[in-house]
Amino acid sequence: MADHTGGARADVELRLPAEGAYATIVRTTAAGLAARLDFTIDDIEDLRIAIGEASALVIPEADPGTDLVACFWFGGGSMTVELETEAVDDPPLDTESFAWQVLDTMAQDASAGSEGGRFRVRFTVTSATAAGMTGAEL
Repeated sequence: MADHTGGARADVELRLPAEGAYATIVRTTAAGLAARLDFTIDDIEDLRIAIGEASALVIPEADPGTDLVACFWFGGGSMTVELETEAVDDPPLDTESFAWQVLDTMAQDASAGSEGGRFRVRFTVTSATAAGMTGAEL
């Protein structure tokens, strides 16, 4: 799968306060976008869960008063999502956390970490139906 985040402009970008109350807006936006990409109901629910867990990783690391930036890239029956916020202390990723374990299971190519005062989580969710896969390819 091609890396849709290689510096190219996101297909959709959403900027919200980095507060837990706004995570539902990111989940709803992702679900709406996935529906337009012909993801199945199960694929959309997997995406919603992945967004929730990614939000649970990113939002607590955000510096007070900063934004959560959600970027979405589309391609080949897949959606790549990146959630990012300012985190001056460059917090480490807890790979033993429940949120990371669920995200790593629900999505492909999950990665996370801090760099340059930013904390980000990136992952891809692929719809077997939207990608045109058959049972033999799954």
